[in-house]
Amino acid sequence: MYTYTIFSVLSWTVVALATLVLIVRLARSSAFKEVFWHRYLIIPFLVIVIASISGAYSYKTYTPDFAMPPFMHTMAPGGLAPYLPLKNVLKFFQSVSNFEHIADIGADYNAVPAPITRTTPKTVEILLTAKEVISEVAPNVFFNFWTYNGQVPGPMLRVREGDTIILTLANDKSSLHAHNIDLHAVNGPGGGATLTNVEPGESKTFKWKAVQPGLYEYHCAMANVSTHNSHGQYGLILVEPKEGLPKVDKEFYVMQGEIYTMGDIGRQGMTVFDAQKLIDGNPTYVTFNGRVEKETGMEIDRDDRVRMYVGNGGVNLVSSFHVIGEIFDTVYPEGAMGIGSTLFKNVQTTIVPAGGSAIVEFVAEVPGRLVLVDHALARMNKGAWATAMVKGAENPDVFSAVKGVAADGDMHGMEMKGGY
Repeated sequence: MYTYTIFSVLSWTVVALATLVLIVRLARSSAFKEVFWHRYLIIPFLVIVIASISGAYSYKTYTPDFAMPPFMHTMAPGGLAPYLPLKNVLKFFQSVSNFEHIADIGADYNAVPAPITRTTPKTVEILLTAKEVISEVAPNVFFNFWTYNGQVPGPMLRVREGDTIILTLANDKSSLHAHNIDLHAVNGPGGGATLTNVEPGESKTFKWKAVQPGLYEYHCAMANVSTHNSHGQYGLILVEPKEGLPKVDKEFYVMQGEIYTMGDIGRQGMTVFDAQKLIDGNPTYVTFNGRVEKETGMEIDRDDRVRMYVGNGGVNLVSSFHVIGEIFDTVYPEGAMGIGSTLFKNVQTTIVPAGGSAIVEFVAEVPGRLVLVDHALARMNKGAWATAMVKGAENPDVFSAVKGVAADGDMHGMEMKGGY
């Protein structure tokens, strides 16, 4: 799966060496026109041409250690002068064998912590591990994901308003980068990021109080922040209100994210991060729970009341979250809850901003397949869809075919009452 990347690096290395040889020989030549076609010059010249074509074919690539392409300037925190040291390229390839290969990077849609039933606050301890791994974005398309706990998104966390949280962030020793965590539920500098900068093999702990209820994103805030997030370092934390949430039958965890890779959609093998696409806001893939073409395992019984905790890891797109075949009878807009928050009723599509969330609820009244989408529908071509299955008996009072209607749409003996 590393063929394209290795081919590209070798090609451009050969170009550099052959160019150097050609320059040296030209410098030693006293009569360039007379000796140009000499075999000592024509051979390195042909090598340069052939290697350049090979390098161009395999696409230009940048190591994932590198936040921005050479000569591109960023105004983001962390410095204005990006760089690409050769040692980072070599370090990545030397370390590839140390990365764990994850069979399925996608977080389990069903992995929602149980509702909180206690009526008093407590101290909650949470351990997360930042880890860089290799896994598939889509079948036979591999990417170097940066994760929390080896999955994308990171695990959903659930605490109660008033709880004190002691959070430890470890950075796996196999990682190549420093990481941290910024929880939008935290009141304090960096949302905890300033206290959790961890080098590979290191861990740090900080304490915070869940003051305000809501559904919040957490993510890595190590410079360059957009690079870390677009490698998969994001997740959701629910701070339940003191009074709790209304009971439902099924709860699911859904997060949209963006992946920026060299080459076109579907290019197989080991794909490499493309910082130019990141800056341009043009992701190669838009995913639900980390990857495309994934069985979600979301199973719903007819008449179940369903709640979905929906987030958007970003880093560029605003999600228009919609479930084809359902209407959200209740929406907690932008994950807001508690005193003063307004619920939306009977919503077809809800906005989930980058770095934000929403909670949607509906009753599954009809069996069949539901399709979750970002209703900026061109993104379905990039992978922004997932499915859930509703099981149970048909419900003709709500949804059914009508017999006696011809294929051409003529109504046989039926009177259409009312209008549009």
